[in-house]
Amino acid sequence: MSKRRAETAQEEREALKSGERPVAPENGNMQDGDFEDEYEDEFESEDEILEAGVDGRPDEEREAEEREDAMEVDQGTFIPGRSLLSVGETLAPDPSTYDMFHSLESPWPCLSCDIIKDSLGDNRTSFPATLYAVGGTQAESGREGENQLMVMKMSGLSRMDRNEEESDDEDSEDEADPILETKSIPLKSCTNRIRAHQAPQHSSAHPPTTLTASMTESGEVLIHDITAHLTSFDTPGTIITSQQNKPLHTIKNHGRTEGYAVDWSPVVAAGGLLTGDITGRIFSTKRTQTGFVTDSMPFTGHSGTVEEIQWSPRENKGFASAGNDGTIKVWDMRDKKHKPAFSAQASKTDINVLSWSHQTDYLLASGHDDGSWAVWDLRMFPNKTITQESAVASFDFHKEQITCVEWHPTDDSIVMVAAGDNTLTLWDLAVELDDEESRDTAGVADVPPQLLFVHYMDQVKEGHWHPQIPGCVMATGGSGFGVFKTISV
Repeated sequence: MSKRRAETAQEEREALKSGERPVAPENGNMQDGDFEDEYEDEFESEDEILEAGVDGRPDEEREAEEREDAMEVDQGTFIPGRSLLSVGETLAPDPSTYDMFHSLESPWPCLSCDIIKDSLGDNRTSFPATLYAVGGTQAESGREGENQLMVMKMSGLSRMDRNEEESDDEDSEDEADPILETKSIPLKSCTNRIRAHQAPQHSSAHPPTTLTASMTESGEVLIHDITAHLTSFDTPGTIITSQQNKPLHTIKNHGRTEGYAVDWSPVVAAGGLLTGDITGRIFSTKRTQTGFVTDSMPFTGHSGTVEEIQWSPRENKGFASAGNDGTIKVWDMRDKKHKPAFSAQASKTDINVLSWSHQTDYLLASGHDDGSWAVWDLRMFPNKTITQESAVASFDFHKEQITCVEWHPTDDSIVMVAAGDNTLTLWDLAVELDDEESRDTAGVADVPPQLLFVHYMDQVKEGHWHPQIPGCVMATGGSGFGVFKTISV
């Protein structure tokens, strides 16, 4: 990522097109029948060939003028947490490192979002791309009534144009203007975290039911059915009634205690939901044929805030949690005492986020308040006392709190990490430390060889891989939404 001065660059001098040469002035003294070599002077001596530039001037003179006109750019490597921007400097992305890069704004910041699976097909690689998502807003204090649950369709997400000389009127199937369409559901409180769940489609005549769970500042967990909102984007004339904007169900077991942890089970088709609050309580809610039922007896074991919950990707009775007590706990829901089966002191600071690998179901990643993140082998938990040193991999590249960690949906060696240093990083854990070639970081110090990519996004809070567009990431934060795909993944 390069740094550049914020002032506007002057227009560059128009260059000759490829293959064109400067036209020499006409010679009025030419006689009929005489032939004059128009390139005679240019190639008269070897010295002149070396000195002549594309516009007839010496290269040194032309390059000096180009440097004068060019915008000042520092091509040095910017290292998050180590490098500082000078006054008047901003960070500019390198277009050559992205296949796709778009930024979109929302009325209020959405500090949590989720991607909705669609019917457009898996493993999509064509452009422009389309995705569907949800986000919950965080309106400023005193204006909580302006909060909303945003159901979104982002379309026209074109490929990054790396050919600056391409004609503006040349048609390209890959080029389009990005469009953000939204359907808003009014909320009375800020959303701390939002997660979506899609029930299996029973008939091709009807779309799958899509549910969202919003963990709010007020302590309520709101469950909405947004199926009609998603349908309205692609079915003209679809009417969304006021009743459809109301929650299907409101979980009130947390009282007025807010929380941050919420997760839907990937294996409970009808809908299994876990929610955790700042007093350490975790409640289980199940969807039945008649509605939603929440177990009144919470799971307890954390001494403080439950920061994150992750269901097992394979088991419908197992989940993991993390808290500001620095522990990771693994639970068996069949335990009648609702106590953790295993507990590990994984950090001396808060553990903010977890991600359970869907490819290798014994791998769990955690992100901590001190900027470190780690990978754990859950097969070790029952057999020994787990400490920070027990992690199978650990990194302290980021110097601010980790706000998101997520395994790639199909590659268990790729992990995405977001942090308070305004960066979202991609990591390749398949890189071997004892490989001499892998240890080469192009002379840049203090960079782990597993670090694959650094994406800058102001106040980034959360990111997700798109399950149907390989390598596509959607992120959200204080500056809006970002959708990108790098050349690295």
